[in-house]
Amino acid sequence: MYLIRGQSNIELFKKKHPDDSFIATIGNFDGLHLGHKEILKNMLSIANRKKLKRMVIFTEPHAKEFFAEEISSVEAPPRISPWRDKYLSLKKNGVDVAFFLKFNTSLKRMTPEIFAQDILANLQIKSLMIGDDFKFGKDRKGDFNFLSNWGKKKGIEVLKTETFKVKGKRVSSTRIREVLLNNNFDEAKELLDRPYTFSGKVVRGNQLGRTIDVPTANLWLPKTNLPINGVYGVKIQIKDRNFFGIANMGLRPTIGGTMPVLEVHIFNFSEDIYGQRIQVEFCFKVRDEKKFSGLEELKEQIKKDISFTLSTFNSIL
Repeated sequence: MYLIRGQSNIELFKKKHPDDSFIATIGNFDGLHLGHKEILKNMLSIANRKKLKRMVIFTEPHAKEFFAEEISSVEAPPRISPWRDKYLSLKKNGVDVAFFLKFNTSLKRMTPEIFAQDILANLQIKSLMIGDDFKFGKDRKGDFNFLSNWGKKKGIEVLKTETFKVKGKRVSSTRIREVLLNNNFDEAKELLDRPYTFSGKVVRGNQLGRTIDVPTANLWLPKTNLPINGVYGVKIQIKDRNFFGIANMGLRPTIGGTMPVLEVHIFNFSEDIYGQRIQVEFCFKVRDEKKFSGLEELKEQIKKDISFTLSTFNSIL
């Protein structure tokens, strides 16, 4: 999959793909859920029929993340998947070109007309597929009708995707975030078409877990929040090996933590995996994060958490 890193690299893209034409779509594609996969499947059908390649256009950061940094009253939604996982998911699903635009002040101020003229018109697009609620450009004034009229002038077919539903409700990243926040991992699996996981590189922490006989693998987190918080029963994949464990996602208030950390204790495991990338699958919630009176009370609670987690895994496997 070819990656276009920002508007400044469009000309390089055109030099490398002078004879290719594309069907494109625009969206955040956070989590790459069933609704997104339906769009990609419909794009593939048209691409095969018209001999086109598939392109996905998305912004980084999300628009709401940008506005959250600008306006304190705006809260950024938690990410279902970090950027790297999104890239790999698009690649796995056969997308030919991924184009990520940096969402900044310049893009925020760009009118729909300029966006279409300076960006879309330069990407060798022959067909454009967008969601029925898609908005873009300054003050969100761009929509399907605008692009449809623009496409007619440029000879570009603009198609509207129908809402994809499961159990009568629209499949969306917002719905999946809510499902995850409510700890409904079975429904999340259904909507994502896979278990909910987080992949990250193991980094060095303060090694407090070793002092209480519960060593943990600390995973690097993006600055954006994840839609989970608390203690969970998890499955861990390290290369081609699978393990069970328990994970805490939160601030660690007992030791005065201020930044979110994902700590994973892997059962029956003692290897050095610093610097390695591991995948954590969240299976069920054990409890909310809480502040304890000290390390001894925390240690006793962790023992109970591990016992509960092992018992739960034994009952469901």
